[in-house]
Amino acid sequence: MNRLFGTSASKKPKPTLQDAINSTDARMSTIEVKIRKLDGELARYKEQMSKLRNGPGKDAIQQRALRTLKQKRMYEAQIAQLTQQTFNMESAALATENLRNTMATVDAMQIANKEMRKQYGKIDVDKIENMHYDMEDLLEQANEIQETLGRSYAVPDEIDEADLEAELDALALEEEEEGPSYLADLNKVPDFIDEPPVEVGETPRPEAVKQTG
Repeated sequence: MNRLFGTSASKKPKPTLQDAINSTDARMSTIEVKIRKLDGELARYKEQMSKLRNGPGKDAIQQRALRTLKQKRMYEAQIAQLTQQTFNMESAALATENLRNTMATVDAMQIANKEMRKQYGKIDVDKIENMHYDMEDLLEQANEIQETLGRSYAVPDEIDEADLEAELDALALEEEEEGPSYLADLNKVPDFIDEPPVEVGETPRPEAVKQTG
């Protein structure tokens, strides 16, 4: 019995929305070819009528032109209907695609939410807070150690910066008046040298007496 009549599974699948759009586009292309053909006929009738005088012959051609023009208008109406149908189907396809993308986004967000809950469930907030407090204590102890190591000895607690600047200006004035101290030390004769050294076997010569004129 199934071999003769077939089963429900052997039925052709229902056309999709895109299949309907493609079929409508194909019908529109066929009608547009017919409209171009009618345009050619109308141009030929117009040329014939321009060469004939008023009479039965011209009237017959005019009647043919009217029938051709009426047929063209009918095809143009079909094109307008099919265009509107195509627009509606494409809008429905776009809405369906947007809905499909929205559902995919929702599914992805649900999966991400479940994964985040799973990961956050492994984190102990109390442990993180205790670790944070321990870090604060360690940093505070480190600061205390640095302050202890950097403590100054035998230095007054309060030093007037104005006094220091005045003393620095006084030193600068002394250096300008006396000149560099190291140059004075180079020209100064040492105090421990009384007389020039005398070598052995050499008798000291009397100093020349300066004559006055």
